[in-house]
Amino acid sequence: MKITKFGHCCLLIEEEGLRILTDPGSYSTAQTEVQNIDIVLITHEHKDHFHVESLKTLLQNNQQAKVITNKSVGMLLDNEGIKYQTLEDGENLTVNEILFEGFGKDHAIVYKVVPVQNTGYFINNKFFYPGDSFTNPNKPIKVLALPVAGPWMKLSEAIDYALSINAQITFPVHDGILKDTTLGSYMPSKILEENQLKFEVLELNKVYEF
Repeated sequence: MKITKFGHCCLLIEEEGLRILTDPGSYSTAQTEVQNIDIVLITHEHKDHFHVESLKTLLQNNQQAKVITNKSVGMLLDNEGIKYQTLEDGENLTVNEILFEGFGKDHAIVYKVVPVQNTGYFINNKFFYPGDSFTNPNKPIKVLALPVAGPWMKLSEAIDYALSINAQITFPVHDGILKDTTLGSYMPSKILEENQLKFEVLELNKVYEF
């Protein structure tokens, strides 16, 4: 599996010939230029994960791409006339022999009266991307995308989550709001490595193989 981080939560995952893009949001721009995308995964409706104009450009440049998301995002896509397939908590589908599984129902609480649906995605029994949540799929995970900064979380929660997941490799995402992204990486790196867990900070636009 190859992973390229374009910024914040926008990732390009290449697995057995399938090219998957996660959360084309407002904190990244490479999604408007990337080519040969097969699947676009959208975890929830917040603009840092789902930027409509970026998605439209992406789909214009990749007319073969299929959008996979949950019903909440789907209603917004309906308004834009964009086709999609739903994949939610407890569901799975296979594309070109690659397994996609949905985990979780809710965005981590921002405020109690503002509920938001969030679906985390587990790809081919290897890589888990939880979106804006600390959902545990309770399955062995090779690679975890770990949210490290946001108005809905504390860094201590992220570290505890990473320890509970116990992935072979963890890397930080959801760091677009940080002026210096190392602020969200130093403490998780120190603590996870003290617990014999690998933590790797991905340089933007660089391809990593896991």
